[in-house]
Amino acid sequence: MNLYSITDITALLDSHGFSFAKKYGQNFLINEGVPKKIAESSCEGAVRPRACIEIGPGIGSLTLQLSRVYDKVVCFEIDTRLPPILSETLSDCQNVEIILEDILKADLNGVIREKFEGYSVSVCANLPYYITGDIIMRLLESNIQFESVTVMIQKEVAERLTSKPGDSCYGAITAAVNYYADVRRLFNVSPGNFIPRPKVDSTVIRLTPYKNKPVSPRSEALFMRVLHGAFAQRRKTLINSLYSVLGGDYTKDELTYALGIAGISPSCRGETLGISDFAKISDALE
Repeated sequence: MNLYSITDITALLDSHGFSFAKKYGQNFLINEGVPKKIAESSCEGAVRPRACIEIGPGIGSLTLQLSRVYDKVVCFEIDTRLPPILSETLSDCQNVEIILEDILKADLNGVIREKFEGYSVSVCANLPYYITGDIIMRLLESNIQFESVTVMIQKEVAERLTSKPGDSCYGAITAAVNYYADVRRLFNVSPGNFIPRPKVDSTVIRLTPYKNKPVSPRSEALFMRVLHGAFAQRRKTLINSLYSVLGGDYTKDELTYALGIAGISPSCRGETLGISDFAKISDALE
C-alpha cells in the first residue's frame, strides 16, 4: 500500500467505512516529501536514544516517516475509528504505539515516566487548525523539557506566533508562546498536499522550549493574567484593557501606579509590549 497515493488512500478508507469528520479537522498528507521533511526537521539535534510523541497520526502518513528517524514513537489519537486503519498501515513499524486518548486530557508527565525513561523526547504533529493554540500551550505549560515541538499549523497562526511587538498580528498567544520557547518557521505547505484539500496554506514551525526562560516573573500566574489582560481590549489603552481583567483585584489607581514603577505609559497599547514589559508590570503588582 502506498500511503501517499490518493487511489490507495481512498480504497483503504472505503474498506473501513471511514469518512472525514469535520469536528476533528482531519486533513491527511498525500505528498511523501512533506512528512519526510517534517520528521527529519523534528529530530534535528536530538540525541539517541530519541523518541517522539505524535499528536493525531491520522492514517499514519507522518507516523511512518517518524518511525524511520526515531527509536520510539507514541501517538495520541482521539478518533476511535482510526486504530484499526493504523494497525494496517503501520504493521511493519514495530517501534510505534497508539494511545487512544485526547492529548489535552492525557497525563503527559505520567506518559513520559512510563514510556520514555532514558530517551530524549520530541513532539511532532500535523495539528487540527481549530485547536492549535490549546495543544501548543498544553505542551509548553506542562514544563516537560521536550527537545523540540515541531508542528504543522495554519500559515496565519504561524505568522502570529513568530510576530514581534508592534506587528498587526502580535497578540497574547504570541507573547505566551515566546515566554516558553524559541519559535521559528521552517517551511510552507500548500493545500494540494492534503486530502481533503484545506482552504488555507499551512506552515511547519519548530518550538524549542527554553531551559531558562527569558524572564523570571515573581508570580508566573500573575504574569499570565497581566499578559492576557493587556490584549483583552486591543482598541483600548493598556490601563483600561488591564483593568477589564484585573479590576477585581486592583483599582485603576493601583494599576496606574504599578505601570509607573515598571516605566510603562498607561496610554500605550498592549501589542507594543514585549514579555519583559509584562514581567515588569506583574512584578510591580506583586
